[in-house]
Formats: sequence, structure tokens, C-alpha cells
Amino acid sequence: MSFMDKAKDFADKHDKQVDQGIDKAGDQVDERTGNKHSSQIDKGVDAAQQHTGAGDTQP
Repeated sequence: MSFMDKAKDFADKHDKQVDQGIDKAGDQVDERTGNKHSSQIDKGVDAAQQHTGAGDTQP
């Protein structure tokens, strides 16, 4: 099994944790850019979360 297959399998099995990690990373980027690009960062976070596991599990 390749690294990418293992990563995809992990994301499928742990969707909630992966989505939370993506959300935290987005918050960090937003903070470090002085909240200047919040809407673009939010769109990127949403898109990334939709491509992991069953999709976006955040409320």
C-alpha cells in the first residue's frame, strides 16, 4: 500500500479529526495574515474538508 493510499484510508476512517485539523490550520493562517484573507481561507478550508472522508463534519 502506497503512502497516498494510507493517507486516504486514514482520512476516510478519521474524518472528524482530519476536518478539525484542517480548521485549526485555516485559523492559524488567517491569524498570521492578519485576517486579511478570511473569506478565501474559509473557502479553501471548506473545499479541503469536503475532500476528506465523508465530507465536512464541522457545524
